[in-house]
Order: sequence, then structure tokens, then C-alpha cells
Amino acid sequence: MTDMATASVRAGPRHVGFHPRLPFAWVINELDSTIAGYRCDPSGALEPIQILPSIPSTFTGNNTWSGMVVSASRRFVFGSNRGHDSIRAFRVDESTGMLAPVAWEPTGGAMPRFIGAGPVDHLLYAANQNGDTIVEFDMDAATGRLRRTGHGVTAGTPVCVVWR
Repeated sequence: MTDMATASVRAGPRHVGFHPRLPFAWVINELDSTIAGYRCDPSGALEPIQILPSIPSTFTGNNTWSGMVVSASRRFVFGSNRGHDSIRAFRVDESTGMLAPVAWEPTGGAMPRFIGAGPVDHLLYAANQNGDTIVEFDMDAATGRLRRTGHGVTAGTPVCVVWR
């Protein structure tokens, strides 16, 4: 965990996800590849509680974070790594808002610019911008681990997915 006092000034906040019932929020920081956790007080102020890396300490390539999903169960938070080409899964401690790392899952393509939950709660999709693919993942409801389903589509430079 990164010390909150020494967190990068140039973190580059990109997306925020709020827990719908509890006073917690998480922000993915694009530039320094971290996720920051916050406690939300009744006035709306955010109190920082945690910063975690999105990539393994052994990864030496360039990376930026891009997409974020809070699962339908609200028990997991996911973020996509462009460079490491993975989805990072975290478990939510609902009493503290703290995140615990679960696993990294390769996205099956290059430069996952977007991830999103589909119309079925346990499915997650990664749009691999430089891989020209949208890949489907099944989320284990108990562990938060992702597994590629083998379903997906070829799409030229996908950067977002919208369901109707």
C-alpha cells in the first residue's frame, strides 16, 4: 500500500465508483496506475483511506489505468490496465471500504481501454482498443476472479461498449 502522505501529485484521477449503500468511493488513477479508496462523510467530503497499485511490482513496462467497474453485488471493484493488458480485481471490505487484491486476469488483447458490466450481472467485458476485440469474462460471485468465457467479437479499435 502506498502511504497517503506520499501519494503522487500527478496521479491522474480518471474514474470514480461509489458504493450505492455504504459511504465509500474508489478512484482509479490513470497516470500512476493506482486505486485510491475514500470514506464519504455526510457533508460529501472524501477522506482518503487507502492507495493500492494496479500492476504487479515486477512489471517494468509502461502502464495506465483506463476503465473501472463496481460489481452488481458491490463486493468487488475492477480496473483495466493498458500496458499490462489485464483486469485487476479487488474485494471490498464492507465494514471499512478497504480493498483487498484478488487477482489479475489478462484481457485477451492489447490496450483494454474500457471494461464494463453487461446486462447479465456476472459478465464483464473488455474492449481491447489495439487488439480489435471485445472479450467476455465470467465473474465468480464468491471470489471475484474472472475467467474468459470464450465469447467475444472482433471490432475495429473498440473504446467503449453500450448495452440497450
